[in-house]
Amino acid sequence: MRQIFLDTETTGLEHKLGHRIIEIGCVEMRNRRLTDRHFHCYLNPERDIDAGALSVHGISLEFLQDKPRFADIAADFLDFVRGAELIIHNAAFDVGFLNAELARLDLAPLETVCHGVHDTLRMAKDLHPGKKNNLNALCERYAVDNSHRTLHGALLDAEILAEVYMAMTRGQESLIMELGNDKTSQAESANQAHNGDQRRSQLIMRASADELAQHEILLAAIQKESRGKCLWLAGESAT
Repeated sequence: MRQIFLDTETTGLEHKLGHRIIEIGCVEMRNRRLTDRHFHCYLNPERDIDAGALSVHGISLEFLQDKPRFADIAADFLDFVRGAELIIHNAAFDVGFLNAELARLDLAPLETVCHGVHDTLRMAKDLHPGKKNNLNALCERYAVDNSHRTLHGALLDAEILAEVYMAMTRGQESLIMELGNDKTSQAESANQAHNGDQRRSQLIMRASADELAQHEILLAAIQKESRGKCLWLAGESAT
């Protein structure tokens, strides 16, 4: 799966009141590894920036005067995210602004271009109900260094979000890896006992009743830790 971590900065909080995007930052991940590809641009919003928004990101209208309009970069942006899963913190905010920009150009909504949108804020609330789940709080909770984040910035926040997401989803990955290592060790031990140091082609190891029981216990643990999102069990139910 190709994943894109995305963040925006805007002139204000409400796209329905005519506020616009002034910065887009995206970083690409493939197979849980960040690539060298990213998309980043500042945009001329053709309107004033609210004082509250300016205090958050520090991007002035004067700085944006010679920057491109959204219409100028729309095609390149859509090409970058096309077919990917978008991972966004508080996705409703960013997607709402992006769709408003696309609608001004009579273009289809973002969801029709990408492979889906995953909201890490919703994910964090499920994992940590009743706690602060903004990006700074998650960085502290998962020991992600954000000391260089003095102001919000779309590209920097997208990069930090990628690290936070990896930390948030590492539990299930670790359990699966542990399961794989256990099975590998059992297979290697049985193979050596049967053949000494010789390898035997097409050796099939059948799981014992005890191993199957341990497997079910591990799947139940994964299902509990991931709050019902164990992919193995989902695949079994689908078949």
